This record gives sequence, structure tokens and C-alpha cells, in this order.
Amino acid sequence: MVNVKQSQVYLLYGEESYLIQEHKNKIIEKTLKKEDREFNISQYDLEETPIEDVITDAETFPFLGEGKVVIANQPVFLKGKPDKLPFDHDTEVLLEYLQNPAEYTVLILVAPYEKLDERKKVFKQLKKNGEVISCQPVKEWDVDKWIQTLANDLHITVPPEIHELFTQEIGANLMALRKEMEKLALYVGEGGVITREIAEQLLSHSAEASGLKLVDAVMEKDLGRAIRIYKDLEKLNEEPIALTALLASQFRIISQAKVLKQKGYGQNQMKSYIKAHPYVIKMALKRERAFSQQELDQIMNQLAETDYNLKQGKMEKALAFEMLLYRLINIKQNTPVSS
Repeated sequence: MVNVKQSQVYLLYGEESYLIQEHKNKIIEKTLKKEDREFNISQYDLEETPIEDVITDAETFPFLGEGKVVIANQPVFLKGKPDKLPFDHDTEVLLEYLQNPAEYTVLILVAPYEKLDERKKVFKQLKKNGEVISCQPVKEWDVDKWIQTLANDLHITVPPEIHELFTQEIGANLMALRKEMEKLALYVGEGGVITREIAEQLLSHSAEASGLKLVDAVMEKDLGRAIRIYKDLEKLNEEPIALTALLASQFRIISQAKVLKQKGYGQNQMKSYIKAHPYVIKMALKRERAFSQQELDQIMNQLAETDYNLKQGKMEKALAFEMLLYRLINIKQNTPVSS
């Protein structure tokens, strides 16, 4: 999914580090032979080095081989409000270079920022004379495509029915997704299939994802599963007070989503009112159907009471949390799960 056009100058900008790294790798592969890469790649931090020093390097002939790559990180002068540095960047030198870049050098500017000031002369010149590539975080609805792409790259199979598990555990962080997929590929070997059991066993668990699993166990009235999830979290040194707060946060979002849905709000409109990741809101909308507003109010009351008891030391923590899970499931006990 990462394609790079041939150019002498590139600007990679955005906050998705995986995409930045992939684009850099592709550019280097296109530019340099393997044997030339050790001596013909230079890296600079523009928070410590003036851009004119970088351009001097770009204009210098390669030490060995026919070409070189010069990478300049943190070009603060492209931001709307540049960070204050102990020196000034002479961007006129860069502007002159962009009009006639050295044919033996590929210059890569890496700006890991959410936004750049596109009105600036330097940005316009980069767009005119170079290749500007956006490396912004992917949307949650694109994660399925990335799971499939990474699975193909690693020669493993990840069935579509467990994609949601990856999104729930990892979110849309491509670098983290790649690392987790590599771990799974190492476990099953080339041509292997990732089952739900393998994924649940090996994927690194986020606290938020575990909170959703606890919500599901309550929704499904499965006390045994809820206790097992809690015991797993306990092994990871997760405190009952923190887990109670996590559950409260998840149920609060579910309650908010229910109320807003009843008022006719769509998922995109809810983002302005519910301060949570779009994926969390999406999952809340799936789960709110399983609870009446009365049940959600009762659940929030139980969570508040347990939180108070834990903080006052009125009960042994582990027992208090297990009793909380029992009470939450008891609230659901006589209520059928909505489809």
C-alpha cells in the first residue's frame, strides 16, 4: 500500500510513524544499492542543525557509489508556529536548492507533525519541485485493509471475522499493528492461519480493550469469563480501583451513546459530545442495545459505590471487585440480550 514516485526531494509529513518509515525505506531502496547504503545515508535533526548545513551535504558528491540520501528530521520552519531554537534556519538556501537539486542526492524532509503551514513559500516550493507525501494516522475503517496487507506481506492468513479483535486491542496504530502481526507470524510460521484463540493468547492487551471485554462479559451474563479477564489483568498488576474507573468510563460512554442515539444523533455527530476515540463510540453503539437506561443507571450506581468502598478501604480490593462483577451481572440476569 506504500508507493513512491521518483523525485530528488521528498517531504514526508504526519503523525503515523509506520508510514513515514515505510516511505523512507522505499525511497532508499529505489535510490541506493545495498552495498552503498552504509556510507551514503546522512541523518540530521533540524532542531540541532541549520538547514544550510544539510544543503551543503546534499550538494557534496557521494563518498562512494553514484548517489546518496540525506534525511532531515524535524523541519520546524514548516509549522504554523515554529519552535524557538538557539539559531535561525536560512530557508532561502533551501528554496534555492529546491529550484535546482543535486542530481546525485535524494533529500528527504521528515515532519512528524499533524499540520504544516501550506501557505509558506517553502512548502509551496516543495510541492512544486518535490514529492509531498501525507503520513497521517489511518482511520479505523481502513484498519481491515492494513491487516490484510500486512498478513499478505508476512505470508499468513488472518480471517476477516477476527479483524475486529485486532482493532479492539491495537486500534489504528500501524507501527503497533505491524509488531503484533510479526509476533503472530513468528508463532504460526509461513502459510499459517491466525485463529481467534491464538490472537487472544498472543496479542498485547490494552487496558481499554480489557474494559470492553469486561463490558461484554456483563452483557452476556458470563460471570466466569468476567472473573477470568479480571484474573488476567491482576497478573499484569492492574489495580481494582483503576479497573473500576475503566469500567465506569466504558459504561458512561455506552450511556451517553444511548441517550444521543435516542435524540437522533449519528456516530459522527456524537464525536462532539463524547470525548473518546471514534472506534470506542462505534463499539458503544453496538453495546448500548443490550442495556436499558434503567440498567445503565443501576450499573453506574454500583460502580460509584464500589469506587467509594475501595478508596475508603472498607473491603479487600480483589474481593470488592469480584463482588462488583457479580452485582453487575445480576442486574442483567433477568434481562434478555438484545440482538
